[in-house]
Amino acid sequence: MYTRILVAVDGSATSRRAFEAAVELAKAMGSTLLPFYVIENTPMYFDAPGYDPSILRNQMIAQGKDLADEMNQAMRERGVQGDMVTGEASSLDDVPTLVLEAAKTHHADLIVMGTHGRRGVQRLILGSVAERCVRQSSLPVLLIPSAAGAPADKGEQ
Repeated sequence: MYTRILVAVDGSATSRRAFEAAVELAKAMGSTLLPFYVIENTPMYFDAPGYDPSILRNQMIAQGKDLADEMNQAMRERGVQGDMVTGEASSLDDVPTLVLEAAKTHHADLIVMGTHGRRGVQRLILGSVAERCVRQSSLPVLLIPSAAGAPADKGEQ
């Protein structure tokens, strides 16, 4: 039985599916749910002439607050305990590192994440936060595919 579940969220459809699965799991097990949002910094653009990195950072903070309000309300409506927590990526702490550190800091015993299921060149170029978390975590990681909960093709029955 899992008592504290950390779910990585970023506002995408894939992370929303992971959040929904985590809410249902937390409700069924009476677990505390901790949605985790990362404010990502893009240092490669910080030195570009005329670029103000605070604009993007402020937008990500605002998005995180809106997402926290939405998810905390959804959890309350379903009787699930917990609150959103945030972290901020840097050149030293990337998203997978922050997810794993947050799970440790908040004493989670399960991590839930969405995965896009990229393969080949896309995966090579874009990498996979979920894959790195699975490989580096000492905790169980439940991956929810991007297609989970999507309407079935008309040809399927």
